Amino acid sequence: MRKRGKQRWRTAFGVALLLALSLLAAQGQRRRDPLNPLEIDQLRDAMLDPDIRLKLYVKFSRDRMTVLEQMRSNPKTTERGRQTHDMLEDFLAVYDELNDNIDMYVGRKDDIRKPLKAIIEADTEFQAKLRALKNSANSNADEEKQYEFLLTDALDTVDSSAEDHRKTVAEVEEYMKHQKKK
Repeated sequence: MRKRGKQRWRTAFGVALLLALSLLAAQGQRRRDPLNPLEIDQLRDAMLDPDIRLKLYVKFSRDRMTVLEQMRSNPKTTERGRQTHDMLEDFLAVYDELNDNIDMYVGRKDDIRKPLKAIIEADTEFQAKLRALKNSANSNADEEKQYEFLLTDALDTVDSSAEDHRKTVAEVEEYMKHQKKK
């Protein structure tokens, strides 16, 4: 009798564990990749070329920002707050990948001065667009609540990254200067 009770308990525990794992897997699948298959292929092809790869990340970040602006200016847009949240999330995911790639190439001591200059220009553009979004959000407080945290996070991320990118240019230039001397 005791043996059956233990077996039932183990079976029930196993079923509960499987259910919990399947729920976690389903929840993890809801999060979609902000990059489409074509963009992923382009990045994969440019893995060994930091200049092209970093410029692709800038382009993809800019594309997300453009889609966000178009959606927000379209009077037929429904669920504007939720869509703004989702698009900001996509922008941040791509922008974070850009930063991760910069760190990777700096760690490898690659010469990324040229793409960094384009990235710094894009940072200025992104800062202006995010601030404009924040200023326009004041007109609809209920809508703004849906993406307020993410917008603040995006502004903070781009602001701190812009400063980091400027420092990185100086570091890479210094490193490349020493490389030429060798």
